[in-house]
Amino acid sequence: MLAGMRRMALTLGIVASAFDAAGAAPAGAANPAGIDWQPLSTFLMARTETSVAQFRQFVAATGRVTEAERRGGGQEFAGGWQQRPGWTWHSPFGAPAADDEPAVHVTWHEARDFCRWAGSRLPTDAEWVAAAYTEQRESPPAPFVHGKTYPYPTGAQPAGANCRGDCNLGQAFDGRRHRPVTQGTPGVNGLHDMGANAWEWVDQGSDAERRTRGGSWWYGTPQMRADHLQGKAAGTAVVYIGFRCARDFVR
Repeated sequence: MLAGMRRMALTLGIVASAFDAAGAAPAGAANPAGIDWQPLSTFLMARTETSVAQFRQFVAATGRVTEAERRGGGQEFAGGWQQRPGWTWHSPFGAPAADDEPAVHVTWHEARDFCRWAGSRLPTDAEWVAAAYTEQRESPPAPFVHGKTYPYPTGAQPAGANCRGDCNLGQAFDGRRHRPVTQGTPGVNGLHDMGANAWEWVDQGSDAERRTRGGSWWYGTPQMRADHLQGKAAGTAVVYIGFRCARDFVR
């Protein structure tokens, strides 16, 4: 019995030490991109959208050339989908991006491969929805309440999301487009920009249409809600779509 108790104490000690005070990645787990992990009930979610700096590390390590780069640029919608020369993950609007901007102009397969390289994976649609709308932290800061499901990833109201029109409670859209990945106030589960800023690829659907979640800076309130379903072909590389990773707990 004593031996069994010692084994149990050791196991509990390992579990307790697996996260640092900020809830970072499991100790010893591969994390080459330096993703800031938020522990949830059954998995971990990146606190931010994948940044330009993180994607640059992936490219440097793997030599990956993205589809947008091969095509000469990604796309923007302007009375129809228009190719924009030079618009890529490192220059989303044609000029070099800051390291803390979200990586966009990335296809679903490129997002999936980044997450695999980073020791993780794309979240499933169900995981993304659970993380975005249902507070899972045991003692979240006010105004969030453990176990409560909110209408927006920002909480009870869409205020604070980087979006336009009714999403900002009548404030005029200021034309800033996407913002740095940690600039906004954390929302449900302490996650940044699950609503608006950039759509996010999730692991749902086929290559004919892979689901995106959360809306973007171009849209308003409806696209931020859980019941809004949208997708694009897996090979799509546009200025509005980025991603973040998820990972399983290390057992």
